[in-house]
Amino acid sequence: MSLSIGIVGLPNVGKSTLFNALTKKAVPAENFPFCTIDPSVGVVAVPDARLNQLSEFSKSEKTIPTAIEFVDIAGLVKGASEGEGLGNQFLANIREVDAIAEVVRIFDDTDITHVHGEVEPTNDIEVINLELIMADFATVSKRYENIKGDLKKGDKNARAEEDVLTRLSQTLESGKLASSIEFSKEELPIVRSLHLLSMKPILYVLNKKSGSLNIDDEAGERMKRLTDFLKRMNAKWVAVDAGVEHELSDVGSEEKQTFRREFGVMDDGIDTLIRSGYELLDLITFFTTGKTETRAWTVKRGSSAPTAGAAIHSDFRDTFIRAEVIHCEKLLEAGSYAAAREKGWVRTEGKTYCVKDGDVIEFRI
Repeated sequence: MSLSIGIVGLPNVGKSTLFNALTKKAVPAENFPFCTIDPSVGVVAVPDARLNQLSEFSKSEKTIPTAIEFVDIAGLVKGASEGEGLGNQFLANIREVDAIAEVVRIFDDTDITHVHGEVEPTNDIEVINLELIMADFATVSKRYENIKGDLKKGDKNARAEEDVLTRLSQTLESGKLASSIEFSKEELPIVRSLHLLSMKPILYVLNKKSGSLNIDDEAGERMKRLTDFLKRMNAKWVAVDAGVEHELSDVGSEEKQTFRREFGVMDDGIDTLIRSGYELLDLITFFTTGKTETRAWTVKRGSSAPTAGAAIHSDFRDTFIRAEVIHCEKLLEAGSYAAAREKGWVRTEGKTYCVKDGDVIEFRI
């Protein structure tokens, strides 16, 4: 499963630095033949300690993580929805990704000019989101014009679509993201067909800068406005120092903690970002393990066992009979498959089984 997150942001917020730090964690191309050679796309490993533990357990020859794509999208300027700057390219690139990582600058630095003259993160978010909203409003308006003929004929499907378009139009016109609306199961296919930008899940990446005044350290009004704003939107966000992470990406693991102490950045912000992006897409990981290979696989939360099998090969879905399942923690606790079977921890599951995060699965076809 190849899913992608587009990195967006205003000029001079650290978007490119963040992307460069991410690409330092790129996975080996031989493990992922679908990997693109596009320089604006980085395929990065999702950090997961369980994978290495299972690999050691099985004494595997190869260890292959699950991966996710990050796309460096053209910079945004005010008026992008009307074609300003690289607006059309920016909007087209966002349509192609599954989620958005919106980079927001939260540091003051007189050497790095802010496009709006001052660092006010809440305003920056509003500028970017407004461009998405305006582009979506144009899409909804165009679609409404296209169904007018069917509405005059009394078409039942057109009436249902009109109700959805009306709600969308009212929400977007009020300056809110389309994702703020709750849609029924019947309405979701209509919404998905519109490919709206503001329906995509958004992760706000609050970019700090070591040696500068960071507004979260300042703990003043700007940070309060920002956190209040994000909480009102029920948004997800992570803080990262893209510059430090980029510098540390070439440092050996033994020296890294020493440098982190010097920079005052103890957590690996890039790993946190990658995991948060993975969660944002509502993905889970299951494992296969053996002497030849231990591998992490990605599926959407709520996937059935045959659907999970298809992540490995389509035959695993089409000819699925059953699966032997045990959670990785239980397998590691048992010490061996034989001991796990003796304890009754290895279960046989059928087609209706809903795969859980951390399951170790052996498919029977």
